[in-house]
Order: sequence, then C-alpha cells, then structure tokens
Amino acid sequence: MSRKPDGPLRRGWTTGACATAATKAALTALVTGAFPDPVRIRLPKGEEPAFPLARESQGEGWASVGIVKDAGDDPDVTHGATVISTVRRGAVGSGVVFRAGDGVGTVTQPGLPLPVGEPAINPVPRRLRRGVVAGAAADLGGPADVVIEISIPDGVALAAKTWNPRLGILGGLSILGTTGIVHPFSCAAWIHSIHRGIDVARATGLPHAAACTGSTSEAAVAALYDLPETAFLDMGDFAGGVLKYLRNHPVPRVTLAGGFGKFTKLAQGHLDLHSGRSQVDFDWLADRLMEIGAASDLVAAARSANTANQVLGLAEESGLPLAERVARGALATARGALETAPVALEVIVIDRSGHVLARVTDDG
Repeated sequence: MSRKPDGPLRRGWTTGACATAATKAALTALVTGAFPDPVRIRLPKGEEPAFPLARESQGEGWASVGIVKDAGDDPDVTHGATVISTVRRGAVGSGVVFRAGDGVGTVTQPGLPLPVGEPAINPVPRRLRRGVVAGAAADLGGPADVVIEISIPDGVALAAKTWNPRLGILGGLSILGTTGIVHPFSCAAWIHSIHRGIDVARATGLPHAAACTGSTSEAAVAALYDLPETAFLDMGDFAGGVLKYLRNHPVPRVTLAGGFGKFTKLAQGHLDLHSGRSQVDFDWLADRLMEIGAASDLVAAARSANTANQVLGLAEESGLPLAERVARGALATARGALETAPVALEVIVIDRSGHVLARVTDDG
C-alpha cells in the first residue's frame, strides 16, 4: 500500500457511485433532452453527492455521460479514470439490462456474486442504477426498459493492476462499491478481494490455495507447486482477513508464505502484519533463541537488535533453526484463527531473496 499522507484525508467516490451518477444524467437527457450538470444521486447510507459531467453526447434513442472518478486521498488505481454510462431504450418488457462496454470486465469464473457471463458490475451498483431508472420513470415518465452500458477508457490496462485477472474477471475493471464512498487507506477493499479470491477457489473446486504476503513469497510457492493463478491469494498484511474467512469458507489445503519479519509477527499472535499496526517483539525472538539453545551473548544481542532479519542472521551464523521455530509459531497462530475448520495448513518462511528458510505443516 502507498504511504498514508499526513493530515486529514479527503474521501472519494467509488466507480459504482460514478457510474450511477453518469447513468442518471444520461437517462435524464434521454427523456428530457437536457443533461443535469452537476447530477446528484442518493447513496445507500443517505448521502447525496453531486458529480460534474466530464463528457456528454446523445443521439436517436440513446444518451451518454462520462464522469471522472475522484477517489479522494486513497491510492486507488482508478482515480482519475472516466466512467461512462450509455443508456439506450430497451425492448418492451426487458427491464434493466447491463452491458460491459470497453474497459469493463466480464465474469468468467463461478464464485463471485454474479453469474458467469455477466458484466462485472456488482450488486449494489446495479441496485442503485435500477433505482435511478425507477425514479426517472416515476418523476419524468421515462422508460422502464433500458440497456445500460458502462465503459472505462484504459480500463483494460488499469485492470492489470488489480486482482481481477485472478478472480476470473477478464476484459477490464469491475464496477464496485457498497456504500458509494471511498474511505482513504481503508483495508476493506483489499480484504474484500481476498474473500472473493477464496470464493472463486471454492467454486472452481481448487484443492490447494496459497496466501502470500508479496510477490517474492508468491514466486517461492510457484516454484514448489504447479498451482493455477486463481489459487494465489494476495494476502499482503491481512493474515486475519484470510484465516477468519477460511474458518467459515474452507479450502482443503492452504499454504501461507511470507518473509521472516512478517511471519515473526504472525508467530507472536498478530493477524494484521502491517508495520503500523504490529511490531516485532525482540524479547520474544530472544526467548525463542533460548529455547533452541542459543548462547547468552546471542540472546542478549537479539534483545537489542534493530530488525528481525538482523536476529535471523545471527541465528544462521550459529546454525540455529530460528526460522523453523518462527514458522511453527506462525502455524499455531493460524491454526488458532481457523479453529476447527477443515483446512490442512502449511507455513513457508522465506528470506528477502525468496529462498525457503522453513516449511512446516499440521502433520509435522
């Protein structure tokens, strides 16, 4: 995640909120011939933000509006993207039909809250747009049968920076949002993607998934196992987000992989591994060294160390299996978080170069 800026943070709007506002403006123009600018919508929790229009056009039986997404101070890859809604009159009795335009993905794997083949427009944004259609029908005499096509120029390139390919969403971005609001540096979006990754793994019958803290640990797992891309979960710092969801949505076998420092914190009992929310306890590491027979001077050096990797280096110089002890501690924490879930666990600890330092499993 990007560094959080100092001072108060400005919130922003989801792609779903932007698409809803664009749809309302386009539908209004389709019915009345005039584009409301700015256009105001009502979000699920009652907020009523106004959105300026970035582009507008219309023709016989259709109207189109683009709104530039403002994600506030959140490091969102879609910040500044133009979300375009083109509304057309539909066949009588067809209701509201959603289509994926250029830069918006299509669902290709089961396990997501949308059927395979549907545009990747999530349920809440769909509900908001249906409400816009119903409101226009009631207030303006607009059509109840419409086709809403959402497009995002450069969406294909932006989607490569998201989890969409691993979730089986191909061809572009997802139109997301549950509240319509982007809270800067919120963990919710990341954890949501982890959960959807587990859902896809379960729905496709994968027997083995791997949750990794980063690209180096992921590469280490990929070198050990021939797993499909959908088996890899971008855990990052959110071990708790993975384990708590697996507790009620188990995958038969799960490998957890990460660096020595982060997994030291997991072994200590932390489920959030971010440096701002958990710290390496050097007394804890020193106590583990004592347990495996370290000399007193080494134990003392560990207590005054600056980094976990410094302690690891000291242990390796003395031939002591500290990484394995950390791996077993991480396994115990993970097993505790899973409770009785039927998940066979493996923990892999790597160094900064991606070399495997330790591998432990439930059965030894």
